[in-house]
Amino acid sequence: MPVALPRCGGTSLLPPAVNSRVHHVAKRTMDVLGALVGLVLCAPLWAVLAILIKLESPGPVLFCQTRLGENGRPFRFYKLRSMYLDAEKSRRVLENLNEMDGPVFKVRDDPRITRMGRFLRRYSLDETPQLFHVLLGQMTLVGPRPPLPEEVTLYEPWQTERLSVRPGLTCIWQISGRNE
Repeated sequence: MPVALPRCGGTSLLPPAVNSRVHHVAKRTMDVLGALVGLVLCAPLWAVLAILIKLESPGPVLFCQTRLGENGRPFRFYKLRSMYLDAEKSRRVLENLNEMDGPVFKVRDDPRITRMGRFLRRYSLDETPQLFHVLLGQMTLVGPRPPLPEEVTLYEPWQTERLSVRPGLTCIWQISGRNE
């Protein structure tokens, strides 16, 4: 069930050209082709990474979480697991270390991250299973990252505008130095 979203001023912040049919078809075509190439290239790497993840800590290779997509529609979101098992339960203990303002939670030297997880995150390899979400049309290659439902409940009305578009595998924040 999609989340009810307040609108910021009632109009889209996107320029009219971005809303054109040709733009949507071209973007979707690039997304599908990019995701297919990415999946072919990542498949052999995933076999190695899966073994390394399992050797370092018990638990599943994939981490699954509910995220919100376009129009606040929830979907199951997958990543390669970069934290110890049940790390989400210990987040409350670390809340006072949060380095971000607003609804986002970020701790620079998060003790819940495994050694392998640090490597995965450094090179964004933990995000590669999201190529499947791109193929399914739940995500796009470039767009705002899909937020957690509990983050959205803390959004200011203007921040909900990001839910008017399909979330992306990567965004400007990730390619421009992350939290730097």
